[in-house]
Amino acid sequence: MAGLGFVAARIRAAASRPSRLGLGYDGRQTIEIELNDGSAVLLPAASPWYVDPATHLAGPIALDIARPLVGIALSAPPVTTAQATALRTLLERDLPDLVLPPPRTDLVEEIRNDPPVPTLTLANRPRRRNYWEIWGKDWEERVDVALLAFAYGDTVIGGDDTAREQRKVEDGRIVIRRRDPAAERTAQDRLEAFGLRAIETFDPGAVDGGRAPFAFIDGRGDWPGFVYDAVPQLEREGWRIDVEDGFRHRVVDGGGEWTAEIEENGGWWFSLDLGIEIDGERVPLLPVLTGLLARLRITGASGELDQLARNGTVFARLEDGRHLALPLDRTKAILSTLVELYHPGSLSAEGKLEISAGEGLGLAAVEAATRLRWLGGERLKTLAERLSHFSGIDTVEPPAGLQTELRPYQREGLNWLQFLRGYELGGILADDMGLGKTVQALAHILVEKRERRLDRPCLVVCPTSVVPNWLAEAARLAPELKVLSLHGADRAERFGEIGNADVVVTTYALLPRDSGHLLTVAWHIAVLDEAQAIKNANAKTTALVCRLDARHRLCLTGTPVENHLGELWSQFAFLMPGLLGDARRFARVFRTPIEKKQDGERGAVLSGRVKPFLLRRTKALVAAELPPKTEMLRPLELAGQQRDLYETVRLAMHEKVRAEVAKKGLARSHIIVLDALLKLRQVCCDPRLVKLAAARRVIASAKLEHLMEMLPQLIEDGRRILLFSQFTSMLDLIKPALGEAGIEFVELRGDTKDRAGPVARFQRGKVPLFLISLKAGGTGLNLTAADTVIHYDPWWNPAVEDQATDRAHRIGQDKPVFVYKLVAQGTVEERMLELQQRKKALAAGIYEAGGNAAAALDAADIERLFEPLG
Repeated sequence: MAGLGFVAARIRAAASRPSRLGLGYDGRQTIEIELNDGSAVLLPAASPWYVDPATHLAGPIALDIARPLVGIALSAPPVTTAQATALRTLLERDLPDLVLPPPRTDLVEEIRNDPPVPTLTLANRPRRRNYWEIWGKDWEERVDVALLAFAYGDTVIGGDDTAREQRKVEDGRIVIRRRDPAAERTAQDRLEAFGLRAIETFDPGAVDGGRAPFAFIDGRGDWPGFVYDAVPQLEREGWRIDVEDGFRHRVVDGGGEWTAEIEENGGWWFSLDLGIEIDGERVPLLPVLTGLLARLRITGASGELDQLARNGTVFARLEDGRHLALPLDRTKAILSTLVELYHPGSLSAEGKLEISAGEGLGLAAVEAATRLRWLGGERLKTLAERLSHFSGIDTVEPPAGLQTELRPYQREGLNWLQFLRGYELGGILADDMGLGKTVQALAHILVEKRERRLDRPCLVVCPTSVVPNWLAEAARLAPELKVLSLHGADRAERFGEIGNADVVVTTYALLPRDSGHLLTVAWHIAVLDEAQAIKNANAKTTALVCRLDARHRLCLTGTPVENHLGELWSQFAFLMPGLLGDARRFARVFRTPIEKKQDGERGAVLSGRVKPFLLRRTKALVAAELPPKTEMLRPLELAGQQRDLYETVRLAMHEKVRAEVAKKGLARSHIIVLDALLKLRQVCCDPRLVKLAAARRVIASAKLEHLMEMLPQLIEDGRRILLFSQFTSMLDLIKPALGEAGIEFVELRGDTKDRAGPVARFQRGKVPLFLISLKAGGTGLNLTAADTVIHYDPWWNPAVEDQATDRAHRIGQDKPVFVYKLVAQGTVEERMLELQQRKKALAAGIYEAGGNAAAALDAADIERLFEPLG
């Protein structure tokens, strides 16, 4: 540069220094700068290097040049070295008094083609909006932008600059840097590859010096992902990155150490606080993670989190506005547990969460996967570690005073019961009916006495029908145990003997009456036999057993889940309050997803949660120790008047059910549904059961006729038979037919006073047939003299039928057992068999992970049950 162009450079340099003088704008988009001598110059307003963007002030210019010459100098073009020599001679000759630096003639031009260095400034700017965009809104909308410019040497120019080259005097040379449009376009393409697009902002030339603004077009976009992933990548590629204070997307790394602080709140409840260390400060993590859950709006699997992630990272917002970059795998692992813990409003003001022991165990299970450092809650952590090695429990020798030899699986059961006792845990011994749960429990209690830990009595609560069995089994198998029966009208006289007993036996029916005495006793072990009796969580009996004061709690039941998962929750509310959370949370997290949505992942989580506390062995597992069982379905076709009656009742009841469901909904119509099903089942059993005028005219019963054909032949073959029906009125119809056929029998039903007498007669072989109502005789009976079971009428719950069958097919049976099910073909009874399979799937889903648990009745099931014959 030479001549007056060099003077212009001096003016521009002076204007860039701090100043007390101001500047003003005119209509020609120029800036008027007042000089020290009172003169002023007009400079292009688009020249960004001399304007302070914050104050819009320019510096003082101290030049001994008259005002007219300043304008001439600024408008003078650069001259070549040859032109500078001629110009210098002309000025010295014609203007000897002119005070100007003489043109230099020693400068050499050097052309450099160095590639530009992309520079990116992350900032916040007002965005240009058209009329329609601002209708009803603020005129100015601020957006986060990435301002793109290019550095050629130490000169930074905006992408909007139209000059094709840059000239600058450096070390006595005129350095000419030619712009590289292809490289600049490549840099713009690079930004667009990350999802950024060029936008317009207010006065980009004046404010940002022509730097091209880029942004995500939706106003938000993936700025956290860009800052976390793209910016480091661009810096590695040689880009220069600056971040202004106003930029709203600051990202901090969340891949460091996570901590879980656990406080014990008493019992099986704890307080959880998750945290992460950021810049030397502990930041609460639970509000961040629950914020992610709210964004996902999920109730189960965290798979949707993948949709929010970018390159294995998911971003969550901190309270101060920063974004926390979290590793996707670690976040998913912990969210899979948090999803069952959190619901809106459950976080305390301090950002803590109340959790149960079971939920804490689930959290402990992901400790390794998430690199979660555990602080406090040592009891919970120790328990989790021990349960993770559940298969390594110690072997316990059966007590010397036990008057029987335990089978291998029963010894394993004793080991497991002792394991639970050692860790002060409760559990469900859920072996199939007939595998000896009572003997395992008695062996467990006897071990406690032999080891001198039985300093308090043990309480057994059971159905009334099972009391004689407990008393007889204890006397036969563990005679050294002092057993006290609190049953009968004179039981109050024995309350004073509780402290001297080893085992106290009472019933569910008597517990409410005697609670004033039993709830005040400190028990060593509380045992609930046939624990499905407390399946109703809201029942008074359930509330009472949960209030028992016992060191160790145990449930015995072959059917911990009969109808729905709420029954399982009710038993664990007795065993370990809090293990499965409260009832509402359990329904939201487990019961609804598993029963209604067939959520296999939730089912697997629940199965894993209860697995250490539930021991179940099926007959199939110990098949070598039991004789075979053969089940046979006997389909019977309804004909004539019985068939016509079924169709008449079906049509009438179906219409009634439809009307009721339409009026109240399925959930509030169950009474009408059950009544309709009852009438259809009664028609299938015997029309005389139906309380309708039309039924009185029907005298044929396909089932009863078939039964009376079966029984004589079976008895002649020497078979010993158990005949079950849910209807005691059906038993009343069968008995006259037996009398006519000369078949002797005994009977057991709910109103039977002497239960032991009929059992003894049948077991001793006095009679070949035992009539039993399903409710009264489905549990607590040992009838190994039988080798044949007949189910006169099926029910939709298979567990009830299996319990009845297991009166004969149990340990001690030495003959093959044959099971007959009489089913009216094409009727509601056949549809019930389909439902039975679904009920079995529900239970299987709890006993082992991956089981299918679709068991709830829905509208389609109702329609299926009321389909026409055939």
